[in-house]
Amino acid sequence: MKFSTEILIRKPLQDVIHKMNNIENKKHWQNGLYRIEHLSGNPGEFGAKIRLTYRFSGRQMEVIETITKQNFPEEFHADYASKGIRNIQENYFKSTKEGDTLWTCVNEYIPTNFIMHAMIVFMPRTYKKQARKYMANFKNFIENGTSVTHA
Repeated sequence: MKFSTEILIRKPLQDVIHKMNNIENKKHWQNGLYRIEHLSGNPGEFGAKIRLTYRFSGRQMEVIETITKQNFPEEFHADYASKGIRNIQENYFKSTKEGDTLWTCVNEYIPTNFIMHAMIVFMPRTYKKQARKYMANFKNFIENGTSVTHA
């Protein structure tokens, strides 16, 4: 399943990239994230890997992020692998004539087991909703300083 989502952030491109390129900021806009562990490579650069650990309703989920392209301020692409699913994500950033930032996120979810395949087929809106939520959280974090860390 592949889809694209856009959001307008009312901050200059350089401010957006500065916040986006700091892995410690992920906890401020990704609900449930409570641990970030560097695994390999130079943080923030092509090929770098980190383990992201989330807690949702008492359950734990680990995701391995691998940076597949880092061309800030225009692009940031990563591969996210977890049990049963892989998400290939391409992020594009453009400065608007008003000085704001347009963020376009292209997600492709690839199931690696039958259960996740069924979830994508029968519940595709769940994945789209989650992507939009993280983007809205990031927008709120950068525009208003609001963090989801203790939400």
